[in-house]
Amino acid sequence: MPDSLPKIAFIGLGLMGAPMASHLLLAGHEMHLYSRSRSKAESLIAAGGIWYNTAAAAAAKADIVITMVGLPSDVEALYLSSGGLLDRAKPGAILIDMTTSSPELAIRIAEAAAVKGLSALDAPVSGGVGGAANAKLSIMVGGDGDAFARALPILEKMGTNVRHQGEPGAGQHTKMVNQTVIAGTILGVAEGLAYAKAAGLDCERVMQSIATGAAGSVQLNVMGNLMLKGDYNPGFMITHFVKDMTIALQAATANGLDLKGLKTALAQFTTLVDAGLEREGTQALAKVYD
Repeated sequence: MPDSLPKIAFIGLGLMGAPMASHLLLAGHEMHLYSRSRSKAESLIAAGGIWYNTAAAAAAKADIVITMVGLPSDVEALYLSSGGLLDRAKPGAILIDMTTSSPELAIRIAEAAAVKGLSALDAPVSGGVGGAANAKLSIMVGGDGDAFARALPILEKMGTNVRHQGEPGAGQHTKMVNQTVIAGTILGVAEGLAYAKAAGLDCERVMQSIATGAAGSVQLNVMGNLMLKGDYNPGFMITHFVKDMTIALQAATANGLDLKGLKTALAQFTTLVDAGLEREGTQALAKVYD
């Protein structure tokens, strides 16, 4: 293993985190691992990753610490609690939170990191499980420009579209833009296909006509086809999308915006959560109209 490669701690090895960490391990980085469930790390441990019983213990060994967890509350506890990542990280380390989280929290973490001589980047991703598995994520980064430049070679091993968006919190704000666009688009796809069915049209033929026109998009061409097949297996779970839309609405309200389309999409997805379907894929929005 080349001594010049930075040592990396990867915290959170779920559906997204595990394949992201695997790319870094395969690239030759010494990998220090922690997840709530050790079973999720077994394949990485077998490939040479080093397991720790706490996130802070893993972080203490690394030049770069990456977190990919579930909720903003998880992020806050990891970074800001007594004895957490900011307390245990090596001097000069870069901490990169790739969770979709709160812009305001990202700013607080960056400020607290700077006091301790650390750098913190917020770097949420888009591309789902497939993007993580194929190292083709879009990665949106906020934080210090010099820290971004140092982290870029690492981020490029997990994504093909890595862009610095600005100061701390800018990465999370960009992800909220992404989620807002998706929310309105998938709502339109579900309603459009509901219209086609109600009009007695051949929905597959309709898709063939509109998929290459102005309506064409990943949400139409991929999620729309899954809707027609009745395939609701998750590439991105409803529960995570509801979390993201809630963060986006809170941030929009703080910026004086009333995003009615986002509110409508959130309300529709919430009906699915209430029906116990929160672990299905976002394409299950079609069920609202069935």
